[in-house]
Amino acid sequence: MNSAARGGRANLVARDDEFGYYREAQAKGMISYLGRFSGCSVAVIGDLMLDSYLYGDVARISPEAPVPVVRAVSEKAVPGGAANLAANLAALGVKVRLVGLTGEDETRRVLMGLMSAAGDVNCAGVLASPNRRTTKKLRIMGAHQQVIRIDHEDIAPCEPSILEEFHKQCLAATEAADVVAISDYGKGVVSDDVLRIVIGAARSLGKRTIVDPKRKDFCAYRGASILTPNRRELTEATGLSCETDEQAAAAAARASRETGADIILTRSEKGLSYFPVDGRPLHLATVARSVFDVSGAGDTVVAGLSAGLAAGLSVADAMRIANHAAGIVVAKVGTACVTRDELAASLSAESAAGASEDGRLLQLEEAVALRWRWANEGLTVGLANGCFDLLHPGHVALIRRAAESCDRLIVALNSDESVSRLKGSGRPVQDQNARAAVLGAIKGVSAVVIFFEDTPLNIIEALRPDVLIKGADYALSEVVGADLVAARGGRVILADLVDGYSTSEIVARTRKDVRRPEATSKGGALAELS
Repeated sequence: MNSAARGGRANLVARDDEFGYYREAQAKGMISYLGRFSGCSVAVIGDLMLDSYLYGDVARISPEAPVPVVRAVSEKAVPGGAANLAANLAALGVKVRLVGLTGEDETRRVLMGLMSAAGDVNCAGVLASPNRRTTKKLRIMGAHQQVIRIDHEDIAPCEPSILEEFHKQCLAATEAADVVAISDYGKGVVSDDVLRIVIGAARSLGKRTIVDPKRKDFCAYRGASILTPNRRELTEATGLSCETDEQAAAAAARASRETGADIILTRSEKGLSYFPVDGRPLHLATVARSVFDVSGAGDTVVAGLSAGLAAGLSVADAMRIANHAAGIVVAKVGTACVTRDELAASLSAESAAGASEDGRLLQLEEAVALRWRWANEGLTVGLANGCFDLLHPGHVALIRRAAESCDRLIVALNSDESVSRLKGSGRPVQDQNARAAVLGAIKGVSAVVIFFEDTPLNIIEALRPDVLIKGADYALSEVVGADLVAARGGRVILADLVDGYSTSEIVARTRKDVRRPEATSKGGALAELS
């Protein structure tokens, strides 16, 4: 469709699949923007909380009441609410000024420790009140699902002396940042006064304000640049259903009239929809294929938007960044962060829609993009590695076993220099391009990538396979990267070997035959090698 035809359509609504002709170039352009994140700053103001998870086994019902008995196995805690938004921004390389309120308790100590480890997060604006508890959400997890959630929180306003200092910190953070993100979880921190002070200051400075709203009346957010409600929140605020595109547009229009803000609606399995005050809507289909947990996904969307806008992207492009970030985070268990490398890989995968799957040799960047495309399609990805010099039946059996264990198999091949260091002078017998061509021709091999180190650790870290396959001559403790794969919930397979085959023995035997006098005669070993 040419530009004239697009411009002539009435009530034009942009949809992601209309733009296939430039998506690859656009994805590559946005990847280049990711490097700018480290030079950007975002002020995060809102409700801080600690998300705590207690994992256990459920094997019986309590005799005291009809409830499951959870036998505790492990616990973990991660930043939640505005703290999760700040942690996601820091993971993307953005400088963050965090402003919020906590109690003077152990939960604050744990939360501040997590924020200190999160990255470049300035927590000078996180004030403590002796009369307030730090918000904590404790989730009891059993049988692969949430059994119950217990909330520790105080939502009453703080004492005036603390609020006065809090308002000063909000102003200081707004003045210092490129973009302001307000995370309102309804815990009493984002008051009418805070909204008035922050939104007013940002507007006077010409800075965008993004609000993740939780109130049922959006009028309090008047003057903000962008609101990011989900369907339930927009329905509760407007009284209008948001299921279809048309219904969502009508509800967003009402919210925009009340606030003057653009609306970016998170629609779960339907992706994101952008409804500007002036202009046509844009709908982006979700990039998520596996959804394990939506906890904190809204924070991730705001983080992607804020980082993109701070880096100079248009709202539509920042929204695409946010869409990819959300697609990554919902595939993780619990409240989690998205790194810049993960985001770059997901964007690359979008531009790799037509990439090869025929076993050809790829650069690492191409292989990473292909791996993420397969992940988006819900396919399991396996990785096998080795020198594979003088391919023999043992190699073929290993590759076939590896291919059977996954949907797509990538083979990581030692470079010539790596083989020489590991095997000695005179090796490899075949150069890396020849070895890659032979490997790629084996049924079940989807791609081949060469690594130049002595171990495939960097390749494993980059590709993050679901399955790692090695020969059974290795012990599990000896398999490089096994711990990384297992930590992500993947599998390590030790495949049985075919006895009697060894490249080193074949080479040694061949060289011995070459040295025999009869090997120089017609029909000898040299003739067999030719």
